[in-house]
Amino acid sequence: MENIFKIKREERWPSFLALLYVILWNSLVIYKYADKFFALNDNYRRLFMQFHISGFDPISYMVISNWDTSYNIYRHPLLAFFMFIPNQLNQVLMALTGTNLATVIMGLILTFCAFYSFIFLVRIFHNVIGTSLTDSWLLGALTFSFGYVIVGISVPDHFCLSMFMLILTLYVSGMRLNTKRPFTTWQTIMFFFLTAGISLNNGIKVFLSNLFVNDKRFWRPPNLAFAIIIPSALIWLGARLEWQHFERPEYMARVEKRAKIEEKRHEKIATAVKDTTHLRDTAAINACVNKAIAMSDSAKMKRQQKKAVYAHKGKPINKTEFGQWTDISTPRWASMVENIFGEPIQLHADHLLGDVLRNRPVIVGYKHTINYIVEGMIALLFIAGIWFGRKSRFLWLALSFFGFDMVIHFVLGFGLNEVYIMSPHWLFILTIAMAYLLLHNPQRWLRGIVGTTALYLMIYNGWLYISYLI
Repeated sequence: MENIFKIKREERWPSFLALLYVILWNSLVIYKYADKFFALNDNYRRLFMQFHISGFDPISYMVISNWDTSYNIYRHPLLAFFMFIPNQLNQVLMALTGTNLATVIMGLILTFCAFYSFIFLVRIFHNVIGTSLTDSWLLGALTFSFGYVIVGISVPDHFCLSMFMLILTLYVSGMRLNTKRPFTTWQTIMFFFLTAGISLNNGIKVFLSNLFVNDKRFWRPPNLAFAIIIPSALIWLGARLEWQHFERPEYMARVEKRAKIEEKRHEKIATAVKDTTHLRDTAAINACVNKAIAMSDSAKMKRQQKKAVYAHKGKPINKTEFGQWTDISTPRWASMVENIFGEPIQLHADHLLGDVLRNRPVIVGYKHTINYIVEGMIALLFIAGIWFGRKSRFLWLALSFFGFDMVIHFVLGFGLNEVYIMSPHWLFILTIAMAYLLLHNPQRWLRGIVGTTALYLMIYNGWLYISYLI
């Protein structure tokens, strides 16, 4: 752990190329919005809402510009606090330069996380699984040629940060499995608060690492109490307190504001009815007013339901606090083909990087058969890798990460209508499985397929992304 961020001699040139690759995409995103986002502003939420790349949110730009707990607190309980130091740095720079450098600071954070995600992933291939250095670099290149890895490492959302922590967790877990050393309590706590603090559901994956690495020791009372139960309770209690202190006053203010707007709208309708009716009976007039308000409310609801933000949302299991995040109506098979193994790996040229809550259909197909051939080939390489690595405890740990994501997204439907934006959480699992295929079949033709596919995807996705940004 002490030298984990040190770049080794044999890693220098490939890692230098990877660094240039990551800097390229972040520079293009910064350049796209430089004319708007460098300016100081008194309403950064309104300013940064001009950011549109797929369904990714520019909340980090807002928090770095003007600190607030703007993230969804239950999903990202500590992320705002992780952004406090970047915010303070930006405050100093804004005072010195008169320029808002939030996009640059976030770009540097993304560059660090993306670069070390690549380094740790290659180390997983070589040091944990045992593939050759050549195969490890090829698999790393293939991973970073995937569409939503390219996009995810350059947009100001939390997914690149999550990918970095998940890959780091797997790397440390794999090294400990190889040396038969347990995942210590302090490591579990540290990884849990960092990973779950960025995205709460990913904290479960740290516990899965503890389970797979520690095996029977996972069930020992001290480990369960201090590494699992107490950290979970603390982060949940912290999220509740954070919501009560920061979010609840703003939430109640928004509710009150909407209620006043509705009250004024209803008063306007009532005045119009009273001014035009020929009725004299008070009860009859009130009945007409109530009918007019009901008709207006119904028409307003129908107009809202036609908007993409409502029409593409999907039907939840129920309307409870967390049940409303589920989706039982979005088609599963089409989502698997186009949005789980499709868009994350190969961007769709139609509705390129559109937002499903604004202007993109939930399901978009490819025009060319070659896209489905490539998708099918990657799926086959993934399945073949699982077969050849089926006896590896580390692979099953990685697949437990993938399986957890599939349960919450594919089965429960959380975010299924735009599931591709969550794909940086699992795309690297595909190539981790493929590593076992290359480990057991180190043949030139197989290496050629991986290398050719990586080159094709870099050109295909890179061309589309550059055309979107420039």
